[in-house]
Amino acid sequence: MRLAVADYLTLGNALCGFMAVWQLAAAQSAQLAGAGPLDRGAIASAVVLLLIAAGFDLFDGRVARKLGGSGMGAELDNLADVISFGFAPAFFVVAWGTFVGDGGALPIAAAAAVLLAVVVRLARFSCQSPGCGSFTGLPSPFGAMAVITVVLLDPPVLLGSLAVLALAWLMVSRVEYPKPSGRLAYAVLVWIAGSVGCLAAWAMDAPAGDTLLYSGSGLVLVLLAGVPVYLLATRRHTRAAQGPVLPPQGGPGD
Repeated sequence: MRLAVADYLTLGNALCGFMAVWQLAAAQSAQLAGAGPLDRGAIASAVVLLLIAAGFDLFDGRVARKLGGSGMGAELDNLADVISFGFAPAFFVVAWGTFVGDGGALPIAAAAAVLLAVVVRLARFSCQSPGCGSFTGLPSPFGAMAVITVVLLDPPVLLGSLAVLALAWLMVSRVEYPKPSGRLAYAVLVWIAGSVGCLAAWAMDAPAGDTLLYSGSGLVLVLLAGVPVYLLATRRHTRAAQGPVLPPQGGPGD
């Protein structure tokens, strides 16, 4: 029951989620005290922390398979994911709903849907047999990034809340997403690093700030849409390589 190397990556995931919530809570307290809008630096720091948490979550399983894990690994992973990809993005939606001021209970309901969807998704994943090459439903790290992207783009309250609710539904849907492995895992990591770089530059008031914001958000959305397309294309290629399936010959008595 001692912690393995992979478990420290998992704990880093949980710590990043906690720090992201702390950044958002501090920014929201300052905004409610009349100090102005939510601080851009705090928002960007929270986003970067959650993207780093997604990176930890992406590789803790790989490290466990290569170096060995502990008996607590799976439970630690689920608990960390609830913090970083359930509670933290839900709190992000709550902070956004408080800032816009006229959303009423709709952003709160959308935030609750995100949290509950992640809890249900993780419980369902724990009951599935290992060895499957794909996830059923949108993985919670991708779902959290997509929720944050919607909030950063700051749409009208109704549209943004409906988008968040749709993402919560995707997380418990039957849509399949491949498990990142091999080159795909490294490609996802590079993609996440690109998003982090754009959002960090936006937080530091770099030139063309809006372009950086939309570029970082766009990378997240392209990743969200591109992964299932990649899975579908791979399956079609595999089926084409195998050739058509011929019906069995002969009658039932043969």
